[in-house]
Amino acid sequence: MFSGTRALLAGLLTTIVLLFFLLVSGDLFLRRLVEILPTLSNKKQAVDISHEIESNISGYLVTISLMNAAVGVATGLAAYFCGLSGPILWGSVAFLLNYIPILGPLCGVVILFLAGLLTFDPLWQAALAALPAGIYLVIHFIEGESVTPMLLARRFILNPVLVIVALLFWYWMWGVAGALLAVPMLATFKIVCDRIRPLMALGHFLGAGARS
Repeated sequence: MFSGTRALLAGLLTTIVLLFFLLVSGDLFLRRLVEILPTLSNKKQAVDISHEIESNISGYLVTISLMNAAVGVATGLAAYFCGLSGPILWGSVAFLLNYIPILGPLCGVVILFLAGLLTFDPLWQAALAALPAGIYLVIHFIEGESVTPMLLARRFILNPVLVIVALLFWYWMWGVAGALLAVPMLATFKIVCDRIRPLMALGHFLGAGARS
């Protein structure tokens, strides 16, 4: 347990340090990129893409953070009414796990189910163990399938298979930091592909298919 906690804290510290230096650098990378591009049209396109990435990713992170906070509050209330100890802890866990699409909520379901097994006793009450996990699953389904896609206007609806691949790859590369940054980086890459003509087909491939 302590080994896992140490790795988690190290990953979070790495993420904070990386984001700090990215903020300190400001528009350094954009200015260097504009300087080396050969034509004026390329320079304008780079600036336009940069502004679009900044606007869309900022909106995405704000929206996701608000929705994750709502999921955390709802999960904490569900844990309280189900009789789990530490509802604030469960709400915080749900809030953090929701930053990792697909895999994060799945881990949350498993963790809440195990917590229910340890809470409800004797054995004949084991059916109640699935109640917190089931409520959390319903909360996530409402948030992930209805509210968040509507608020994001489907701008960041990515291919779920590629999302899982990106999560696994970047978690393998950078640990927790990679898992947290995988989706924003994939969305950024899609924005770039959508704005550069030779890469538009790749951008279309990265997006999710339209639902009937």
